[in-house]
Amino acid sequence: MATITAKMVSELRGKTGAGMMDCKKALNETDGNMEEAIDYLRKKGLSAAAKKAGRVAAEGMIAAAGSGNAAALVEVNAETDFVAKNDKFQAFSKGVAEAVLASAPADVEALKAVEFPGSGRNVGEELTHQVATIGENMNLRRFARFEVASGSVASYIHGGGKIGVLVELSCSAGDSEALQGLARQIAMHVAAANPQYLTRDEVPAEVVNREKDIMRTKAIESGKPENIVDKIITGQINKFFGEICLVEQAFVIDPDQKVGKVVESFGKENDCEIQLTRYVRYQLGEGIEKKEDDFAAEVAELAK
Repeated sequence: MATITAKMVSELRGKTGAGMMDCKKALNETDGNMEEAIDYLRKKGLSAAAKKAGRVAAEGMIAAAGSGNAAALVEVNAETDFVAKNDKFQAFSKGVAEAVLASAPADVEALKAVEFPGSGRNVGEELTHQVATIGENMNLRRFARFEVASGSVASYIHGGGKIGVLVELSCSAGDSEALQGLARQIAMHVAAANPQYLTRDEVPAEVVNREKDIMRTKAIESGKPENIVDKIITGQINKFFGEICLVEQAFVIDPDQKVGKVVESFGKENDCEIQLTRYVRYQLGEGIEKKEDDFAAEVAELAK
């Protein structure tokens, strides 16, 4: 039998929003398996959904650069929010985005060898220079770059660099001001709605099966007749896709329409073939755990 620690209870509570004692019971029932504990809570109706991103802890900023039918997004981390607001740090982050846009490097290591705009140094050397100048450790975490042959790529930065999005629309009629406007609106939607996948075809089978299992358990335990459980699951799984798939989400600017239908309507109105081909959404520090301070001790005390 696994030992259930206060940190495990805290982590499960952060992922599910369930009560502390319910989290402790779930971990005990599942021998400390975090994913099984999440499912246990969901089947009991104690957690609406698992929060996949983890606790946001890193400081820094997400920056973007764009030109024509191409755009880039980068995340640069720092140790403190104070440095993240520093003009030199922000200028460096935007310069890195411009370097990604100009050179299309294969990965972060390749990016470090790219020339940093206007400095006479490469990105890696400029990073070292900025660390020495600002006096705090900094890190190039990740980047994305989109370029479309015919269409538009839009970037959107929210919250002063806390969230960054790229959206790519391919269009047979090429780029236009109207297409750029649509791409930017969808990028704003992605920032707000945080879709997990572009279409339902991208959702892994194990994810769908896991949801169906949870839905079936809840329906049976609530007393629903066996002969209508499958119909209930069909309706609920379609709702699930509508929550996590970008093209099936209700458009935040016009909730009466789904994002996919908005794109389709644009194509009909402008007599062109159009497709929402890809997107990426970065949230600053997602997936990076922050050191637990007094909170774990507080949870341990309450969990006794």
